[in-house]
Formats: sequence, structure tokens, C-alpha cells
Amino acid sequence: MNETPEKPATAKKATAKKTATKKTAATKTVAKKTAATKSVAKKTAAKKTTAGTSAPARKATAKSAAKAAAGQAPAKKAPARKPESRVAMVRRARRINRELAELYPYAHPELDFTNPFELLVATVLSAQTTDLRVNQTTPRLFEVCPTPEDMAAMDPERLEELIRPTGFFRAKAKSLLGLSAALRDRFGGEVPGRLEDLVTLPGVGRKTANVVLGNAFGVPGITVDTHFGRLARRFGWTTAEDAEKVEADVAEIFPKSEWTMLSHRVVFHGRRVCHSRKPACGACAIAPLCPAYGEGETDPEKAKKLLKYELGGKPGQRLKPPTDYPGQPAPPMAAS
Repeated sequence: MNETPEKPATAKKATAKKTATKKTAATKTVAKKTAATKSVAKKTAAKKTTAGTSAPARKATAKSAAKAAAGQAPAKKAPARKPESRVAMVRRARRINRELAELYPYAHPELDFTNPFELLVATVLSAQTTDLRVNQTTPRLFEVCPTPEDMAAMDPERLEELIRPTGFFRAKAKSLLGLSAALRDRFGGEVPGRLEDLVTLPGVGRKTANVVLGNAFGVPGITVDTHFGRLARRFGWTTAEDAEKVEADVAEIFPKSEWTMLSHRVVFHGRRVCHSRKPACGACAIAPLCPAYGEGETDPEKAKKLLKYELGGKPGQRLKPPTDYPGQPAPPMAAS
């Protein structure tokens, strides 16, 4: 019987080394494959997560990452407010009115006028323009046609030229001619002191009627312009967009005796502090009472630079403001 001769010790060691090397290589290969598999799994999971995330959320995440990379802390969200009862909302709303009364004790209609007819005309002209532009335009207009009879007899093209700076001058001229003729023919040349009569005049809606009633006749009314509507929603007094619905909602919160001055205060605040695009939240006296705090600039110094008119150290909108107005009168229109 033949026997296989034993391998020398050196040969055994070489064989063992080769076997170990093969095992190590195989192990590394398996490890690489495992790592590659994990990497693919991570990428797939990330894609799925991104796909299931809305575009705004992805943008917010990107912004947070950018801020983190720049060493900036992400902006903190305003704490969620607890649900507010109707009674609590009314109390808060009335406190806002009191705070605004202290902030603007001189609040007033920002249209120059000396009688109901001038206020009616100025209010019609104020649509789609500033009160300042109207105030710069009406001195010449009332010099040429101081009464409804005079205005009704005006040549349309001449009237259009006089009111051109206020914009939409053709439509406004048509309304002014129509309402002047109606005042002459139906009301004896006098502006009526009832809402139901005023809204029958061409170009006169509830907003214009309430401005005239509240400021020329002392009849309480809520004036819902763009400023008032915006702030009423920010304050949580209403969710309505329609002006008449806003008026009705706010009327249920405040006593009738406050309606006219409330309108002035809210409009003043909207023009000076609580702007449409960038409210000056950090310079707002009623910020602690406002559910919308944080929509605008909250840094006090930056917010202070956003203040307008007398709060910003600049002229107001009236050429002839009331004697208690703390700001500067507006300049007349530059001669062309």
C-alpha cells in the first residue's frame, strides 16, 4: 500500500496563507457589496422621502440647511394661540380700540373738505388712489365748481382734465356729473343725510356713504376700505373678504357710538404701521393683542424704519390737517 508523502512545513504555511488571503479578499468583497447595497437603500429612501414632501416643505428644508451652513439659527415659529371664545375676542377687540385711541388721539378723515359736498366729491375721487393725491387735486376743482349746480354744468372734458391726477378720470368724471345732477334735481342741491338716499347717487356705495354720514353729519358708520378690511381680518374680528360682511361683523363687536372713530383709528394704523406687504410688527403698540403678530418685521429697529407719515417723521396726507395733528402738512401739487 502506497502512502502520500507529507508536505514540508513551509509548503503548509504557504497554503494556509493563500487560503487566509482568499478568505480576507472574499470578506472585503462581501463588505463592499453590503455597503453598496446600504448606500442604494439610503438613496432610494431619500428619494421616496423627497417625493412625498411638498415643494414648500422642501424649500423650507433647503433654507434651514443653508442657514445651518452659514452658522445661523433657523427662525422660530410664533407659538400657536389657544382657541379664543367669542367673549374673549370681543374683549380683546375693544381693548385694541382703546389702545388705538391712545395712540391716535388725533385720528381724523384724511381728506380735505369744508362741507358735505366737498367730502362727497373727494371720497368718490379717492378710489384707486391716495388721499394725498386727492387733496392736491381738489383745491383747483372746488375753485372752478364749488356747488353741485356748478359741477353738473361742467364740460365733461374740462372736468376730466381737472381730476386727471387721481386716475380713472373718465369714469370718475361720469360719476361726479351724475351725482351732481342728482343732487341738483332730486335733493335741492344739498347732500342728503341718510344712507338710503346717498347710495342712490352715481358712484356712491356704502363706504362712501358712511364716510359722508360719519364725518359731515355725525351719523355713526363703519368705513370698510382696504386698510380697515385687512386689519379687521388680522385682528381676528372677521374672516370675510366682502366689505359689507366685514362691516356687519365688526358692527356686532363695537357699540354704535364708536363706529366712526374706530374706522379712523384702524385706517390710521393700517397706513402707518400695519402695512399690507410688510407690517412693522416690531414697532406696533398693540402687538401683544394681535393674532397676526410675526407676519411682518419683528426687529424693533428695522420695524421702526417702516413707519410712515407722522410716525415716520414725514408729512401726512392733508394739506390742511386739524390743529391737533402732530405731523407736518402735506405739500401742494407741484406746478406742471
